[in-house]
Amino acid sequence: MTTYQIAPSILSADFARLGEEVRNVVAAGADIIHFDVMDNHYVPNLTIGPLVCQAIRPHVQVPIDVHLMVRPVDRIIPDFAKAGANIITFHPEASDHIDRTLQLIRDSGCKAGLVFNPGTPMHYLNHVMDKIDMILIMSVNPGFGGQSFIAEALKKLAIARRMINESGRDILLEVDGGIKVDNIGAAAEAGADTFVAGSAIFGQPDYKAVIDAMRAELAKVDRAGY
Repeated sequence: MTTYQIAPSILSADFARLGEEVRNVVAAGADIIHFDVMDNHYVPNLTIGPLVCQAIRPHVQVPIDVHLMVRPVDRIIPDFAKAGANIITFHPEASDHIDRTLQLIRDSGCKAGLVFNPGTPMHYLNHVMDKIDMILIMSVNPGFGGQSFIAEALKKLAIARRMINESGRDILLEVDGGIKVDNIGAAAEAGADTFVAGSAIFGQPDYKAVIDAMRAELAKVDRAGY
């Protein structure tokens, strides 16, 4: 039976009450806090940095999963590690030396991962699987919350799942973008085990009801034998 993890994205949370929001969503059943970092260069938006990560760290015991949508990436990685990040992922297009960046994340005491946009080929994984702890497949183009799920991402999830299985390594396969109760099962069937959801959770009055509904859909996938 697959261990599925729900990772609410605080990009959709109420920033005026961020400590309270992360406490509430973990109390509602979240496994991971997903932390979106945008720099207004690599993506057309500007969000939050290491100081915010440091501020929410005392509020939750669960892992903080930092998704860096920034270019360049190496300079800021140690800052997030010091701020309490547990997992740091980045886009291969944003690093001049992907292997070195992955090693820098691990040397900083965090798990390391690569993120693949809808149009990014998977071949970047070919020679670095030994340094990968997470693969993140974007099911929207990065930069903004609240976008609709791109179904082509299901094919990429299946490819990534096959690469993970062939590697024999314990690598998380995360999907991010437009994940809701009505499509989380399809993402799980394609191979995902970790699910980022922003507006689908934080946009609702009852976080626990949404997370419970997502887990119910994931349980159907397990029963179907995927």
